[in-house]
Amino acid sequence: MEEAGQPVPKFEASLAEMEKIVRELEAGDLPLERSLELFERGISLSEQCRKQLEEAETRVEALVRRGNRTTVEPFGPSK
Repeated sequence: MEEAGQPVPKFEASLAEMEKIVRELEAGDLPLERSLELFERGISLSEQCRKQLEEAETRVEALVRRGNRTTVEPFGPSK
């Protein structure tokens, strides 16, 4: 898990680290303890990425022009 006070890595860095972990685990020549460490780190990174994606989704807003006004609406799928 994250250490208190440490900044959360950027999404792209976390994703790259997860890809490295997957390659290492897929190689299949690791001791059990190392495999478990990598798996736990991968789960932690996955959770961080999920949270960052959720935060990004809530920040995305669509500007809609109505007459002479521009209004802000939450981003969502088109109806």
